[in-house]
Amino acid sequence: MLKGHLDLLLLATLSDGAKHGYAVIERLRDLSGDGFDLPEGTVYPALHRLEKGGLLSSDWSAVQGRNRRTYQLTDTGRGALTEQRRAWDEFSSAVASVLAGSEWPATA
Repeated sequence: MLKGHLDLLLLATLSDGAKHGYAVIERLRDLSGDGFDLPEGTVYPALHRLEKGGLLSSDWSAVQGRNRRTYQLTDTGRGALTEQRRAWDEFSSAVASVLAGSEWPATA
């Protein structure tokens, strides 16, 4: 179910400010109540792709003696987040309407 929604989730996770990659992973896990515990191998390539697409920018900083890349939304990224949230709201509302109009199967 995550397929096709990862970009939206990452952009939303960065909407409250810049974060380094691992902090993005932690924040996504926290906000989802452990529903999204994504591996670095999924998140980092997506962050790089979003940066290459102009939706994120990044800077290097030293944190406790270690260099970390910190990502933040660009203006284009904020616009994309707004549009993707609108599309998600429409989609999830349509799904909810379909589900509300059908009976749930009985469970044994």
